[in-house]
Amino acid sequence: MKDQNSYNIFTMAQSQFDAAADKLELNPATRDLLRLPMREYQFAVPLHLDNTDTVVMRGFSVQYNSARGPTKGGVRFHPQQTIDTNRALAMWKTWKCAVTNLPLGGSSCGVACDPNQLSATELERVCRGLVRQIAHISGPDLDALGPDIMTGPQQLLWMLDEYETIIGRKKPGFISGKPLNQGGSHGRIEASGYAVMISVREALKDLGIDINETTASIQGFGNVGQYAAKLYEQMGGKVVCISCWNHQDRTAYAFRKMDGMDVKAIRAVTNTFGEIDRQKAEELGCECLPGDEWLEQDVDILVPAALEYQIRKDNAHKISDRVKVVAEGASGPTAPEVDPVLQQRDILIIPDILAGAGGAVSSYFEQVQSNMNYFWGREEVFGKLDNQMTDSYLDTSSFAKKHSLSLRDAAYLIAVDRVAKDCEGRGWV
Repeated sequence: MKDQNSYNIFTMAQSQFDAAADKLELNPATRDLLRLPMREYQFAVPLHLDNTDTVVMRGFSVQYNSARGPTKGGVRFHPQQTIDTNRALAMWKTWKCAVTNLPLGGSSCGVACDPNQLSATELERVCRGLVRQIAHISGPDLDALGPDIMTGPQQLLWMLDEYETIIGRKKPGFISGKPLNQGGSHGRIEASGYAVMISVREALKDLGIDINETTASIQGFGNVGQYAAKLYEQMGGKVVCISCWNHQDRTAYAFRKMDGMDVKAIRAVTNTFGEIDRQKAEELGCECLPGDEWLEQDVDILVPAALEYQIRKDNAHKISDRVKVVAEGASGPTAPEVDPVLQQRDILIIPDILAGAGGAVSSYFEQVQSNMNYFWGREEVFGKLDNQMTDSYLDTSSFAKKHSLSLRDAAYLIAVDRVAKDCEGRGWV
């Protein structure tokens, strides 16, 4: 996988906003307000290692826009984390919440660290150290946190415990993605991946393609990739390739099985960081290829569900002529200059702010349940997720057809217009 920091992804996110702002003819003040975060915070997280050494890590919190409600975003632990990463993620989260019509703004938080290199006790100290730095600017009615890359239920529970210890009250709505027995919601783990495939299902209907006759290649096998693959298989599709990172080799591998993978079996040989055991995958009949070959597979659907800036001008030509849909499960996986190239090839791009909005939707569901202290059953949660994502896709698709736009342009115009009107309605601009 290419180093996403070789390209400034916040500049990329701003360029996408600029295109929408031009089409909407936003006034200069509104454009200036929405082009930059309303608030951001950088801080140090000292970590006392198990061997008694101390290292200092960098942390970031960006609250992009709160015109539509409290901000909400994921916590990412990644060695390449930067303030611009969080700025971009917070901006995209703002549009995700708006395009799905949630009463929330967008944010993003993170620490530049590698959980693979930390013990469980060291990782707990990072989680608690992060919360000590941001507790005064966070909360269910200010800025609520949720999962992102390399943060899961256990890490989020440590964060919640630290926050409640600091403020002296129970506030489960501060965190989504909690363990189910600690105020978490049914469906939170599956939601991001399921939402991608709900969008794919609706897109294939638009294209007149039977999902039972399709194949897919997926980049990234964390929660998004795993549950996208699971639901896609249940819908009748066939996953033939999965690419993931291996921290021991510091490289990525693509595992391919042309007659289709057994997703349940592959998940059984995958660790908590989404890394597939190479030897066990080969025992399951998978061929091991270089990681970037996920993009070159002769499939109908590509699902980038890893990091930003993975489909670029230098590799987009490798995409097979058979591909009909690119469903962006990750945030910002496709460089803006690639969009027209893929459109000319009649490849439908389901943009990240739509296909990748399942995490925002399910986080909102969990926040509502936590604040009420009343929890919904599994079927109710999945029913609400399906309805929300289907309605959002159909609204976006209808707008795109009416105005002869791509899905990305339509999603951005809907989202930016909603946030801009709320900013103007509040008298901010």
